[in-house]
Amino acid sequence: AGNEEFRRGQYGPAAELYSRALAQLEAAGDATAEERSVLLANRAACHLKDGACSLCVADCTSALELVPFGIKPLLRRAAAYEALERYSLAYVDYKTALQVDCSVQAAHDGVNRMTKALLEKDGVNWRQKLPPIPTVPVSSQTRWNIPSAQAPGANSPPATAPQGERDQTPAGMERARMLKEEGNELVKKGNHRKAVEKYSESLKLNKECATYTNRALCYLTLKQYKEAAQDCTEALKLDPKNVKALYRRAQALKELKDYKSSIADIKSLLKTEPKNTAALRLLQELNRA
Repeated sequence: AGNEEFRRGQYGPAAELYSRALAQLEAAGDATAEERSVLLANRAACHLKDGACSLCVADCTSALELVPFGIKPLLRRAAAYEALERYSLAYVDYKTALQVDCSVQAAHDGVNRMTKALLEKDGVNWRQKLPPIPTVPVSSQTRWNIPSAQAPGANSPPATAPQGERDQTPAGMERARMLKEEGNELVKKGNHRKAVEKYSESLKLNKECATYTNRALCYLTLKQYKEAAQDCTEALKLDPKNVKALYRRAQALKELKDYKSSIADIKSLLKTEPKNTAALRLLQELNRA
């Protein structure tokens, strides 16, 4: 029931249902450690969606105490730390996740973002300020690749993966990439409606920042400004400083006459790229609006 509410985007009610399930399991003790860990990680995903990042961190930490080195709680806690701008802790979690499974693209992307953020924050000696990165035992590196003997779906996360998380097979990831490329080709031909369809199919398989910003561009062209703004918001959950997402959301918000929010996005963008001429031009237009 919690998973169903999550799929519908009802994160508060989903969190309540996970809490009720946890309350019933906690009395049973260690025999249910794995199920409790899954429920905590799922509730953490609800908190992450609702922007309650500290609660997400707490639930992921509890999940990892029950079952160490779980990929989902590591990635969700990393995303929460990133949103809280605790970049060194996010870096450690992303690196730990890669020890468990080196094929997780979300963790590679996270490490790259955190490296850039820490370099800006602490300079070339940023690594010296990092907390220790735990060594993942070989047993934990293989455990997550072995299919569970439990009932089907017993270990399943909510169907909609939280910020930046990708659970697809290599074949699914490749299919997502191909669909995105098809969308890009359609944009070049000016067929933005068909491109939206391709990007939407791709996003079902893989929540990727560039796919969201590409679809947002199509929505802007089609004058679907609310949808454009929503896509940019999703992209910024994956990469909070993404220049394209900030610029395109600012464009959409300007058309929606939300000038204050549009200016805020442009100012955020200019912190990353102070000489971005398109952004400076849009800021001038907004100040006149």
